[in-house]
Amino acid sequence: MSDCAYIFLDESGNFDFKPGGTRYFVMTSVSMLRPFPICEALDSYKHHCLEDGLDLEYFHCAEDSWRVRESVFDRIADHLGEIRIDCLVVDKSETDPGRGGEKRLYHETLTRLLKDVVPREWKAGAEKIVAITDTIPVKNPKKAIEKGVKNSLAEDLPGTVKYKILHHSSRSHYGLQVADYCCWAMFRKWERKETRYYELVSDALRSETHATEKNEETKNDLPDYSVAGEAPLGPCHRGGTFVNSLTPARAEFKWA
Repeated sequence: MSDCAYIFLDESGNFDFKPGGTRYFVMTSVSMLRPFPICEALDSYKHHCLEDGLDLEYFHCAEDSWRVRESVFDRIADHLGEIRIDCLVVDKSETDPGRGGEKRLYHETLTRLLKDVVPREWKAGAEKIVAITDTIPVKNPKKAIEKGVKNSLAEDLPGTVKYKILHHSSRSHYGLQVADYCCWAMFRKWERKETRYYELVSDALRSETHATEKNEETKNDLPDYSVAGEAPLGPCHRGGTFVNSLTPARAEFKWA
């Protein structure tokens, strides 16, 4: 078993704060260790689809057919013991978008979720942590968001935690596609009160937090994952320092 934990992240909901936008913005992470049996199962099913004549490049829950969606959820359900799901839900109706609304919403939700998940994986024994998000969905923010997230994490994480944050297309890894499916299920529960798919993956749910500016309610009873000798991790505060910084694509990286 690898000593490196992988955290795959995806989001659901839009950045529109007007009445026509989604009420909720949901960020979900799926953590797992190598080897990845769940990814092997999905790869086998993908090739089964190709052999059946379906032109399927990768899995994307919102766009997949009902038959494919059901089959992918069945395979995820078969491997729940290998993954840990954490979810942060933001009620946009109770959030002031302020200046740079979409960038701030994405940055702060991602930062807060990683502040919760990274210490848990480290506490569980991971010596290195690789967090991979899908391609950042807001305009031209990669440099600023990456730097802002790393600055915020540095304030709360012990210096012994080695981690890296990467941004890859969901086509590149089945882990991102699993995160996409799990996030879709979480979003459907909150936005549409539809729990069928949520219940298929809920056994792997480690935390589900509903956060607003006014209050924060954790739906799961969780142990204290704060680092010994450190104050418990607090909420992700509004704001953030957006400074230009970029790790070149395909370049070797140094651990933070």
